[in-house]
Amino acid sequence: MSSSRIVRVRDVMQYSFVCLEGLATVQEAIDTMVRENADTVFIHRRHEDDEPGIVVLADIADQVLARDRAPDRVNLYEIMTKPVIGVAPAMNIRYCARLFSRFGLSTAPVVENKDIVGVVTYREMVLKGLLAH
Repeated sequence: MSSSRIVRVRDVMQYSFVCLEGLATVQEAIDTMVRENADTVFIHRRHEDDEPGIVVLADIADQVLARDRAPDRVNLYEIMTKPVIGVAPAMNIRYCARLFSRFGLSTAPVVENKDIVGVVTYREMVLKGLLAH
């Protein structure tokens, strides 16, 4: 058995992320993503019993660009994935990587007490996680 230390999601996650309302347009999301150098937008919960959503660049390419829709006329709620699969900050990144692989994910919100506290991607897990060993 390996004596490597456990690297947790909280050790590699990004604390900076973009959250917008579902009524925001895709154009507003693109402008924000460019300004914040982000590839993902999380959609705020509308109320306590709601769940957050997610929009990634592939969603915009597939559901707006490829279908020749005007980004200033499409709202994020129309193209978001909801509910989003979140991970806990204390999760071992090995299990997080397995979860990503099993469900075809590349990005996930880090969720604590129903609030998004960060974001984790394969990039962080591989580049930061394996470096920490």
